[in-house]
Order: sequence, then C-alpha cells, then structure tokens
Amino acid sequence: MDWVWLLYEKYLRKELARGGSPEPDDETLQAAFISVLSDSFVTLLVQEPWRGSVRFKTLARFDSATMFDLLNDPLGFLGNKYGGGKFKLNFHHGHHFVATRNFKPEGEPLWMHLPELTE
Repeated sequence: MDWVWLLYEKYLRKELARGGSPEPDDETLQAAFISVLSDSFVTLLVQEPWRGSVRFKTLARFDSATMFDLLNDPLGFLGNKYGGGKFKLNFHHGHHFVATRNFKPEGEPLWMHLPELTE
C-alpha cells in the first residue's frame, strides 16, 4: 500500500501544519496516516462512452471497512470484480478531497451493465 501513502503524504503534511504542528517526524506521520485512512472513503469511477464523448460513471464507494482488498491489489481487484476499463479512484477524508489515481486493467468490461451509484 505504499502507493496510497504517496497519495496522502502531501495532504497529511498540510493538515498537520494547519494544526500548528512543527515538521512531523515519521512516527507522527504514520499515526496520522492510519487515523486519516480509517476515516476515509474511496469512490470508484469508470470512463465510459456517452453521447459521442466520455463521462465518468460512479460504480462504488468503499469505506475503511471495505477498501483494503482494493488498496492491497488495485489491478487484481478491479480486473476480477469489474473487468477491463479506465478506472479512477477518488480518495476523500470526510468532505475533503485527498487525491485521485487511475488504473487500467485489461479484460472484458464487466461493469458495462452495472447501475450507476447515486448519492
């Protein structure tokens, strides 16, 4: 899950600095990462053709209790559950956007007939 840390590092440093914390040491950053990740969620979107253009269809939202298979092996998880396509993972901590990461597993697009997740 080193790739997830790279997404959160800048966000964590900014949040700790906003709280008046001096330059955090590795232990402080690690504790903050675990805490923030446990309060985060990931929204899964897929790029799909739409009216002569493309759009991002929301497929799922994963909270801290359901995201770890996705985070441990994103290409395997996406390929097995949703098939091939251009996927976007948006990470949020509460109402704050943290980062996004794209993945493109190969295979048949199993997601094509799945309904769009609505809020």
